[in-house]
Amino acid sequence: MIKLYDGGVYLIDGQKIVPEAEYACTESQMGKAVSKEEAKKGTIAYAILKAHNTSDTMDTLKLRFDAMASHDITFVGIIQTAKASGMEKFPIPYVLTNCHNTLCAVGGTINEDDHLFGLSACKKYGGIFVPPHIAVIHQYMREMMAGCGKMILGSDSHTRYGALGTMAVGEGGGELVKQLLRDTYDVKYPGVVAVYLDGKPMPGVGPQDIALAIIGAVFKNGYVKNKVMEFVGPGIASMTTDYRNGVDVMTTETTCLTSIWQTDEDTRAFLKLHGREEEYRELKPQQTAYYDGMVYVDLSTVKPMIALPFHPSNVYEIETLNENLEDILHGVELEAAKISGNPDVAFHLLDKVKNGKLHVQQGVIAGCAGGNYTNVMEAAHILEGKTCGNDVFNLSVYPSSQPVFMDLVKKGAVNELMAAGAIVRTAFCGPCFGAGDTPANDCLSIRHTTRNFPNREGSKPGAKQMAAVALMDARSIAATAANGGVLTPATDVADGYEVPAYAFDNSAYERRVYQGFGKADEKEALIYGPNIKDWPQMEALADNILLRVCSKILDPVTTTDELIPSGETSSYRSNPLGLAEFTLSRRDPAYVGRAKEVNLLEQERLSGKAVAELKGIYEKIASIPGNEAVKPEEIEIGSMIYAIKPGDGSAREQAASCQRVLGGLANIVKEYATKRYRSNVMNWGMLPFQMEEDAAFEVGDYIFVPNVLRALDGDGKQIKAYVIGETVKEIVLYLADMTDDEKKIVKAGCLINYNRNRAKA
Repeated sequence: MIKLYDGGVYLIDGQKIVPEAEYACTESQMGKAVSKEEAKKGTIAYAILKAHNTSDTMDTLKLRFDAMASHDITFVGIIQTAKASGMEKFPIPYVLTNCHNTLCAVGGTINEDDHLFGLSACKKYGGIFVPPHIAVIHQYMREMMAGCGKMILGSDSHTRYGALGTMAVGEGGGELVKQLLRDTYDVKYPGVVAVYLDGKPMPGVGPQDIALAIIGAVFKNGYVKNKVMEFVGPGIASMTTDYRNGVDVMTTETTCLTSIWQTDEDTRAFLKLHGREEEYRELKPQQTAYYDGMVYVDLSTVKPMIALPFHPSNVYEIETLNENLEDILHGVELEAAKISGNPDVAFHLLDKVKNGKLHVQQGVIAGCAGGNYTNVMEAAHILEGKTCGNDVFNLSVYPSSQPVFMDLVKKGAVNELMAAGAIVRTAFCGPCFGAGDTPANDCLSIRHTTRNFPNREGSKPGAKQMAAVALMDARSIAATAANGGVLTPATDVADGYEVPAYAFDNSAYERRVYQGFGKADEKEALIYGPNIKDWPQMEALADNILLRVCSKILDPVTTTDELIPSGETSSYRSNPLGLAEFTLSRRDPAYVGRAKEVNLLEQERLSGKAVAELKGIYEKIASIPGNEAVKPEEIEIGSMIYAIKPGDGSAREQAASCQRVLGGLANIVKEYATKRYRSNVMNWGMLPFQMEEDAAFEVGDYIFVPNVLRALDGDGKQIKAYVIGETVKEIVLYLADMTDDEKKIVKAGCLINYNRNRAKA
């Protein structure tokens, strides 16, 4: 059972749940008087945020983090941006892992060039470099960097170490650049929602099952959007810390800001095992703590779950799915047809039902969610003496780090997996974002990874190839493998197996990881491969702008995977203009051509030429009262994307930077799916417009927005804009709260320009 409380909740002594409406009565019976404002300070989150806040108020936070982490499809752009902004060395521990472009296979040597750049940057600026195949980013951070009461910032959306007492945030690269320049992460004090865990998971239920059940309950209603999820309650003690990590990493899929867990002696044991017992301290709510909401989870009622395509929130109990295969799978097929938008591209599920059972074609256990020691050991036990079969179904297993892999070898788990026919690989994030184990066309893959967005597994509808992923726990994936690919919940095969204690061996890290923090050497040169390019120059924002609508997306939610695909684009992440060619390629392939046409008009304007084809547009602008004197040469021209709710998913800043390098000036949306995408839009110098009304314009229309700089200086609540068509139609835009620095960044044209301007001042 999962229950969402309506309204605020008080937690007394970490156990007693009192809805806000009932608190006054309880308070008088206790003979204590703790005000709501004081009780808000009783959360674990408040104490950690306060300790990291540099402002003089807790209403508006200016946070400095203890450490940062990036991987090899984000760190090149971040370092290039920070270097262009005047960075001389890394001021805090900064870990660069190589777990996304690990294979060095796409594009020849391009990926390895990024790795050499990262190592040279760690030598020059004083960083920590984790070579390919050694660890996925989040496992290394759990094992070597997370600690109780810390805050860590990462350029990957699944930066979550709450189960180790660390508040970790995944953001776009611009926010990491600010930390490298000793600026701050600015955010209003977030709401804090308690996740009260009670009971104990039943045998066969794993962390992915718990996580998917929670995601299914809170995603669609936005219950924890941009809030802190604080895990409390007696049920925590029923899970090992390794198990808790598997639940915690999936909190990203709820759209929360970050997470934090109550710690205990098992947390201490985990840190001690990894040689860092000094990083432990007990974290728990104070005697009276107020939460803005509560998710109550009876762990004993959670059953094996499956998140069907095309989102982690599309969840069902496996047994419910098996009882209603035809109805549920038909709905997914209809969604697939809508996503592909092409009758020649079809994805089928009903044809995979044989004799009333769903047959899947692939299984993957991998990465920061699935590749943990506990998950793989459980999977190996289920497959002991069994076979995956020699038909279509195949299983791949990726341990999350070399230390985990080493102990799995010592425990015999790798032998059991291989003997069953599974393929065991090294630490790699590829299956999670579409750069590994791409299934065949029209096939269904079940994966213990983090996401199952459309085409994220690597299929390409443009090439008439479409597959899909369903998310499941490693235990049920193993049970399905042992059943020849027939969908099977792990509770059907659970036998009370207890995972033996993990033995951490640090030798792989000691011998391969470059530990350069505090050892910056400015004489070291950065090593550039031919595909590593500087950011192109971007101009400052003019007071009057003319936007051309280059894409209009009316989907309820637009993911960052749709804004800029993962997978095949990875080799271009260090090449801004090369990567920009893929912008919206899976959602609106004509967008790039349209944006380039608009950018050419702006280049003509900057060169002093009259933009003849806009003559009629300029005449209509001059007819708008108050704009008669606006000269065409004073109107900046740029492209614009409209979407209902963009930015769900990855933290990748390229979802915004690709629009910007093509000449993008703004997004217009109903709402932003995540804070991190909106931050990316602003850090790359684009206006994060919103509007309440439906979009009264189409692709190809122009929108004139006068006095933009004045609007940024004001409250931004009522910004008049004009759709220029056969007639002139007024619309109203607005800007949600922006910090003073965010306004300056947008005015400057991007974060790089803003920092250069500061250096000159």
